[in-house]
Amino acid sequence: MYQSTRGGVTNVSFEDVLLSGYCSDGGIFVPRSIPQIPRETLKTWSTLSFKELVKKIVPMFILEDDIPNKSLSDLFDSGFSRFSNANIVELKELSNGLKIMELFYGPTLAFKDISMVCLGQLLEFCLSRRNRHATIVVGTSGDTGGSAIEALRGLDHLDLVVLLPGGGRCTEVQELQMITAAEGNIHCFRVDGNSDELDSPIRRCFLDSEFVAKHNLASINSLNWSRVMIQIANFFAAYFKVCPSCDEEVEIVVPTGACGNVASACFARKMGLPIKMVCSVNRNDFMTRLIDRGIYSVEGALDRSLAPAMDIQMAYNVERLFWIFSDGDSELVRSLMERFERTLRVDLPPEVHRKMREVISAHRADDDAILGAMRRCWEENGYVVCPHTATAVHYHYYTSDDSNSSNSGISVDERRKRGRMRVCFATASPLKFQEAVTSAGIPVLTDAHLDALKLKPKKCEEMKRDDDWNEMLRSRIIQITGRETRRH
Repeated sequence: MYQSTRGGVTNVSFEDVLLSGYCSDGGIFVPRSIPQIPRETLKTWSTLSFKELVKKIVPMFILEDDIPNKSLSDLFDSGFSRFSNANIVELKELSNGLKIMELFYGPTLAFKDISMVCLGQLLEFCLSRRNRHATIVVGTSGDTGGSAIEALRGLDHLDLVVLLPGGGRCTEVQELQMITAAEGNIHCFRVDGNSDELDSPIRRCFLDSEFVAKHNLASINSLNWSRVMIQIANFFAAYFKVCPSCDEEVEIVVPTGACGNVASACFARKMGLPIKMVCSVNRNDFMTRLIDRGIYSVEGALDRSLAPAMDIQMAYNVERLFWIFSDGDSELVRSLMERFERTLRVDLPPEVHRKMREVISAHRADDDAILGAMRRCWEENGYVVCPHTATAVHYHYYTSDDSNSSNSGISVDERRKRGRMRVCFATASPLKFQEAVTSAGIPVLTDAHLDALKLKPKKCEEMKRDDDWNEMLRSRIIQITGRETRRH
């Protein structure tokens, strides 16, 4: 069973959590209890494939009465059949101890495909069983929208409304993956604003519980628990690839935007996986403020960077981190989040901050650092990383180099040991970020499928700065509901 991080909603089934967005009290869903995995069980899992890990982990959070395990297995097989790599993920071991976990073999070449293809299957299964239609509303900073479209396009029981940031805030490939979707159940709005701003009308819709119930609204941003749940497998898979003996702690470096992957990592650790995390961010470095100073805040305007999916200062899953590191103190979480929503700043209680820093550290890489890491990785390995992955790679180089003065008190042997037990997540293919690739002095990459997107018809409605975004979003949702009512 599930509850809100803020405590005002309790005893909710997985299926109802799946078909939801924000809770009616403003919080987001978390499991009421977290399953524990003994060390001996971990060892038996170390040789499992990625799909097998998903099939072990996810049923721990879903009652057999909600969705039978056999049905879950079939749904995941169907979702993962769309991946270009049967292993789903791969580990690349490069020079200077750099290990990269590739998570981008899905249909839109982004890590979000891993959870999204499963989520699409789960949604269609549950809705068809109820003979019910739902409207999914999603905001994106770049990759989420395209991944959601690929997972849901053409499904009978779902419509998807995507709000994407305009004005070049997405790369050309990211935008084309969204606005070329021709299916009738896909609706795209290009917003004259950034990803934090476009989340505002979405949140307002979900906080209107009567509107949500009337129009069967749900979200598949990482505020949806199912995304976080499925991504837990990313961390088990990475751990086993780096430490199959299960006898050491592994440091996992995670390019961080809305903190969905980091929340998954924290749940994995709570389950018994011996990992620590580094959140690598771009110059919109809210996470370094949170981890280093214990301050969650919005400071100044959101800057555009070479890593646009991380151009975020308000991350849904920070609330789940507060819940985890306060040991599930919902009253405290409610107080912290309500204060943040009023003032755009909150200072963590010292004990919560201390617990968070024991598990998570943060690393900032500006555009110059991103380009430098991309260039060095290419020159040393002939291997191209995307600009988001480059923030993690930069951390590895920064903590490994003898020339870095901050490493002067750490022996070479100790740095090598830390590097040996470290893996960097590659969250997207560099094919989606040609502008950054060429800026790093790396030869242009080509892909026939992505090039073909440029020739497809475009389908997108503009939300201009002076428009009433909330009214436009609500009107489209009402229109979808009216169409479904007439059909039935």
